[in-house]
Amino acid sequence: LVKMEAKQDFKEELMATAKAIARPGFGILAADESTGTIGKRFAPIEVENTEPNRRAYRELLFTSPDIEKYISGVIMFEETLDQETKDGKNFVEFLKEKNIITGIKVDKGVVIVGGTEDETATQGLDKLGERCAEYYAKGARFAKWRAVLKIDVAKNCPSELAIYENAHGLARYASICQDNGLVPIVEPEVLCDGTHTIEECAEASERVYAGVVKALQDQKVFLEGALLKPNMITPGKEAAEKATAGEIAFYTVRTLSRTIPAAMPGIHFLSGGQSEEEASQNLNAMAKLTDVPKPWYLSFSYGRALQASCLKAWLGKEENIEAAQKEFISRAKGNSEATLGKYEGGGSTEDLYVKKYVY
Repeated sequence: LVKMEAKQDFKEELMATAKAIARPGFGILAADESTGTIGKRFAPIEVENTEPNRRAYRELLFTSPDIEKYISGVIMFEETLDQETKDGKNFVEFLKEKNIITGIKVDKGVVIVGGTEDETATQGLDKLGERCAEYYAKGARFAKWRAVLKIDVAKNCPSELAIYENAHGLARYASICQDNGLVPIVEPEVLCDGTHTIEECAEASERVYAGVVKALQDQKVFLEGALLKPNMITPGKEAAEKATAGEIAFYTVRTLSRTIPAAMPGIHFLSGGQSEEEASQNLNAMAKLTDVPKPWYLSFSYGRALQASCLKAWLGKEENIEAAQKEFISRAKGNSEATLGKYEGGGSTEDLYVKKYVY
């Protein structure tokens, strides 16, 4: 009873936050790379992974002219919540003035589940309520938790155990977030590693999403105040047959329409190592799809697919900031257009895939 009352306190606010994030033409910038992962992004451009460089790079993104025309939410890593622009303005406050909502990554990474084929579960439930309350006090209004599942048809992955374990973690996380006023982004990522077909990805993802929704129901998660961040349905990266944007759009929306309740206001796809151009084209094809029901707003929550060209243009140099911001805004605008089915093309086709991606 107590738990439902806590959610009750925030119900209107959670709904309003979720709606504000999932508004047509807008998407989420995932800038929540952990300290280790941002190091991997900096290494190829020879930028040292230090706090001042991380702060400078996030400032470059957040202060890009016109960001507020395309981005409705930014996911941060904990360190970034307390950082400021060079003029001394807290990032959360700075974004709020642009009508952009701050989110926070709250999971603590993955560990292998014993007795499985190296399948993983996500950590981070300990003291999560306290952390959520603290993040809310600092101005965050949504959160993200990534669960990772893999497809290996021969080894029967994703196993029922891995699905149950990850669904339970996502649902507990979502419930705790809502008790503390944060809209949970529920992220069940079915990895694209492997040789599986698009049909096999659809089948595995359907099982995963159904398991996640069942757990959300069991935990009494308020769906109108939550968002989903799934993978797109694609063939495995090492699959013999590739798929067109149209095929990916069809299988993705069909899988979602079979499993995700219409009560969820927004579905914000992860880019999962697709090239910048693929991530935009696939989203655009979904917006144009007419013969499958789409009761939710379909959008993006991209990390690499919004930042790859931007990082390359920046190279850690002050004099490149403007050029880097132009690259970032060009991707933000392209994906904004894609959510409306109006994307004309022009993004980089460089493969951004990282095998067994962890962060």
